[in-house]
Amino acid sequence: MEGLVLCSANYTPLTPLSFLERAAFVYRKRVALIHGNTSFSWEGLHGRCVKFASALSQLGVSPGDIVAAVAPNVPALYELHFSVPMAGAVLSALNPRLDAATLAQLLQQLEAKVIFVYFDFIEIVLHALNILEEKDKPYLVVIINESKVKELPVLSAPANILDYYTLLEMGQSNFKIVYPKNEFDPISVSFTSGSTGKPKGVVYSHRAAYLNAIADIFRYEMQKMPVFLWTVDMFRCNGWCLPWTVAALGGTNICLGEINGKEILDAIYLHNVTHFCGAPMILTKISDAIATNQPLLPHQVNVTVAGVLPPLEILTKLEELGFIINHAYGMSEALGPMISMSRTYQDEFSKLNEDVNVKIREGIHSIMMEEVDVKDPESMKSVPADGKTTGEIMFRGNAMMLGYLKDTSKTEEAFEGGWYRTKDLGIKFPDGYIKLKDRIVDIIKSGGKIISTLEIEAVLIRHPMVLEAAVVALPDDVVGETPCAFVKLKEGCFMTEEEIIKFCKDWLQDYMVPKAVIFGDLPLNSSGKIQKFILRDKAKELKRPLS
Repeated sequence: MEGLVLCSANYTPLTPLSFLERAAFVYRKRVALIHGNTSFSWEGLHGRCVKFASALSQLGVSPGDIVAAVAPNVPALYELHFSVPMAGAVLSALNPRLDAATLAQLLQQLEAKVIFVYFDFIEIVLHALNILEEKDKPYLVVIINESKVKELPVLSAPANILDYYTLLEMGQSNFKIVYPKNEFDPISVSFTSGSTGKPKGVVYSHRAAYLNAIADIFRYEMQKMPVFLWTVDMFRCNGWCLPWTVAALGGTNICLGEINGKEILDAIYLHNVTHFCGAPMILTKISDAIATNQPLLPHQVNVTVAGVLPPLEILTKLEELGFIINHAYGMSEALGPMISMSRTYQDEFSKLNEDVNVKIREGIHSIMMEEVDVKDPESMKSVPADGKTTGEIMFRGNAMMLGYLKDTSKTEEAFEGGWYRTKDLGIKFPDGYIKLKDRIVDIIKSGGKIISTLEIEAVLIRHPMVLEAAVVALPDDVVGETPCAFVKLKEGCFMTEEEIIKFCKDWLQDYMVPKAVIFGDLPLNSSGKIQKFILRDKAKELKRPLS
């Protein structure tokens, strides 16, 4: 149309940096972050981030450079989510539990100019850098409690080592923040958990991070000035984009020294926590820590977990105390959870009133993920919404990754057909509910039937003696594949293969019952996910007789 123009007056590239700018202006003296006896206001936090951005610039960090961090959920890692992009750089928060060889692989891919490392992980980072044997060592910035700065040892390599507080003093408070010229510029690189053994660097844009942070407000039912407890790792999809969400709402971040059930409960009562997120294991930890005479929570606490839920008795116990438990589904490529709903609604979908069904559809159709569907991966046609036909779950929308770092072919494969292909199988119900069935690589094909390993695992975990369980395909000469269960029992418990099989027969159809059960520890990656590719190799070694 004539007379229209796009200019600085009506367009500014979207970036979550604007959330911190607003928080510093609007919420000023309100507490932004608490860690033990340390706390910062939003005004103070903003000032620190500006100085850190200035210091990074002085170290030679330029727009587009990558800055890595190897740290747990401490205030410094929260600050880096703002200070690194304020310098125009790209943050890559790495799992501090990685071994040196894996960490070296990721650092080689990143080519980071600066690496921030928490004091406890210095040795593993130095080991990783020595494996690389690069001549130009990156700056190493050591994160240490201010009271322990004098304890910092003299380290031999790399030569250019600073501590976090020295870096802060280098910064200038009048530094001009480097805003993105293009909202599709990268803001971070998050690595997938590597459940297949090959972690990939997933690149997020300022735009996607901004929009997903806004979506989090709806997804987790947040209101102004929430109190957020950091139980989800900030290295995991940038803490599901929640560092930026809490800033947008002027909330308070609570960082724990140790994440266990008692610490979580104590923090909830002490700080009036309203929300926290993470792996389902935190629910079990909280349940184990609940005292006989535990008082009800001061108010309802919204908790969202992603993964296989613990047994029903644990969920019920927590809900009676005052927790609202939401179950999420997502992946690194979608910046974290994309689908989220109260777990109490899932099995009763479409049997309840329309208000509840609307709530479920809200969880399925995220406000920043324009389309979520189940499709035939070959024809790309939507599968019938009959609750039976299996297809691949696919996404497309504004809160998606830009692609995989330095891997164009994998990026093109993921986005083939104009949708993000999750490689997860699901079914769609008439009222819109999408149920995850299994990973494509994990599904068991047995005599013309498709068996979901997740459904068998959900049954196994119900047994009071079972701590962890995983199911994979066992080669079979007659039907092709049959289920094989790997089970880790709780400490002090003993069960036989026959007892596990009998228990499963009470809950599952005969063709879904495991034909073999192996007891012992399950192989986990550094993120705590079961490495099924290792279990599949073990199952292949088992010789099943002709039946």
